[in-house]
Amino acid sequence: MMRLFRGLVFLLLLYLLQGSNSTFVKLNDNGYEDVIIAIDPSVPEDENITEQLKEIVTTASTYLFEATQKRFFFKNVSILIPESWEDSLQYKRPTYESYTHADVRVAPPTISGRDEPYTKQFTECGEKAEYIHFTPDFVLGKKLNEYGPPGRLLVHEWAHLRWGVFDEYNEDQPFYSAKSKKIEATRCSTGISGLNRVYTCQGDSCVFRACRTNSTTKLYEKDCQFFPDEVQTEKASIMFMQSIDSVVEFCNEKNHNQEAPSLQNIKCDYRSTWEVISNSEDFKNSTPMETSPPPPVFSLLRPRERIVCLVLDKSGSMSGSDRLNRMNQAAKYFLLQIAENGSWVGMVHFNSMRSNTERNTLLEELPSVADGGTSICSGIQAAFQVIGKKTSQLDGSEIVLLTDGEDNTAGSCVETVKQSGVIIHLIALGPDADAAVTEMSDITGKACRNNGLIDALVLTSENSFIFNIIKQLESKGSALNNDSWMNDTVIIDSTVGKDTFFQFTWSKQPPEIFLWNPNGTAVTNFTMDTASKMAYLTIPGTAQVGSWTYHLQAKANSEILTITVTSRAANFSVPPITVNAKMNKNANSFPNPMIVYAEVLQGYIPIIGASVTAIIESNSGITQVLELLDNGAGADAFKNDGVYSRYFTAYSGNGRYSLKVRAHGGTNSARRRTFAFKLGKISEENATHNSIAIRSVDKMALSASQEDPSPSPNYPVLEAVLFWS
Repeated sequence: MMRLFRGLVFLLLLYLLQGSNSTFVKLNDNGYEDVIIAIDPSVPEDENITEQLKEIVTTASTYLFEATQKRFFFKNVSILIPESWEDSLQYKRPTYESYTHADVRVAPPTISGRDEPYTKQFTECGEKAEYIHFTPDFVLGKKLNEYGPPGRLLVHEWAHLRWGVFDEYNEDQPFYSAKSKKIEATRCSTGISGLNRVYTCQGDSCVFRACRTNSTTKLYEKDCQFFPDEVQTEKASIMFMQSIDSVVEFCNEKNHNQEAPSLQNIKCDYRSTWEVISNSEDFKNSTPMETSPPPPVFSLLRPRERIVCLVLDKSGSMSGSDRLNRMNQAAKYFLLQIAENGSWVGMVHFNSMRSNTERNTLLEELPSVADGGTSICSGIQAAFQVIGKKTSQLDGSEIVLLTDGEDNTAGSCVETVKQSGVIIHLIALGPDADAAVTEMSDITGKACRNNGLIDALVLTSENSFIFNIIKQLESKGSALNNDSWMNDTVIIDSTVGKDTFFQFTWSKQPPEIFLWNPNGTAVTNFTMDTASKMAYLTIPGTAQVGSWTYHLQAKANSEILTITVTSRAANFSVPPITVNAKMNKNANSFPNPMIVYAEVLQGYIPIIGASVTAIIESNSGITQVLELLDNGAGADAFKNDGVYSRYFTAYSGNGRYSLKVRAHGGTNSARRRTFAFKLGKISEENATHNSIAIRSVDKMALSASQEDPSPSPNYPVLEAVLFWS
């Protein structure tokens, strides 16, 4: 008989799961390994994309090596192929590689027709950014006239991503008054020569003219641009105009332009990009190579059907604090709502999740009594055997471990699991898990008022098409006495509504449950599972848009009631609104502040004007509430980029903290529209315009944006949950 447990030693999960969206890249003997490039599932099949990606990375590796004074190059790179593409013998099954963890994403443009490459960067100077975004047309070489050589541009973006440097230009302040009393273009280095001109068109006729000086600002007029000369000798800087043939270096302390109001100066305290790079861990852990590096090695990976095995702890220690019941509630939620159709989910045996019949079969296997001892390694070995019945290759399969973690022998199987290629999702119940188990867990559930354990089991496939991913619209809990009420509304907007699922749980007695749709019609067809102390229902078809109202009345003292609502995209033509939370660090020491980030998007389009709140709870249950802001001040790097931020310093003690972010769009939300910012180069003798873009838009073109005039929907409450210590 298989014992159902959770747990492992911290080295295991840190090796397998380095956070919800963190990179797996490591530097080994000057070469970057485990770089992941992922093609978005929505990109139509085109094998030329993979071939062009290889060419781009190979060219970039050589350019990177020379630009970093023979220190860094790309050693091995995995290209993740969408599951929707036709299979091939050259495609291997990924292990930990996923779209979520990708360093470079090849995806449709943020705005249709706009192919600007950019790096999603909202952290502080010297901190790693999120990912690089390339469009298929850019990768296929269709935008060479606009953006120049793609290999060079990849190095520009890699510097943002890996070393946290910023652009040495500023679209908000393209010119400044220099100490020389001259008006200079914001650039580095000042050795880049060129002309300041206004480019205007009437019909098919376009002309250049000299820039006029604004009498108020004493700078050039608004439409004035700097056009670099075609022939240059200056070698710096890559973070200004990497497409100029002569540019092969980053600005350093000798040629850095500290006068210019560049983003690099503003964000990095006037340090040059090379100074920031030289202070990075990569630089400190490397020395220049004496020989040229080998070309990159590429692996082509394609996800297969998802295989998940639940390993549940039914040992005697699970009988306390209602742990067994809470575990079963969370497991049922995972089986009913999270496990995708077409995936394989098992406990003792596998069932393909193709209908409610298969789901109900697994629900009946959940443990009902807690007894015996905890043996985490035995549970893991049993899970390996169960997975082995479905596939001979364990790589990329998943184990969901739920336990109180009270097992001091878990360290004996760490190496076995590390070598297996299985991804471990760890959920700890209660505060007494073995120290090694607790440290390695990526998610922790606690006996508290909120819905932490169920939140933790929103473990959708990291390679799923965005339209298939479950979105959490509500997750809320209250401690109530007899006859007290928990009342609120859940907003379902037009972008979601498919497979909408309501779940209510209680700790003692079934509450009175009232639910009304936006038309005021009562919804009563709940499935009541009194054994597991939960009630649930799925709204048929697409849930009605609007406010769904619920009232819950407790029927016992010291009762804990919770509600969870999830849904999927309503259709494949409109991406849903999402919210992603993160901290700037995984661990910290008092009194150093941490930064809470929440990114609110529709597809890749930032949502601005939302009301975003972070709820931070310590392991002892002390809660702090922060309003996150997108105003470009304090912890927030850029105004109106859809990333809401705030410093957090109110620590209540040592231990683990959980972060939940709630975002509500309200009537002030707007979709951000981004425009290309292109520069050209001209000669004094020839007034014809030879348009080439010399850099990418690395943030969502902060100054080159406007509000979408189309009506804004009333966006729902969206939630993201994160745990750290």
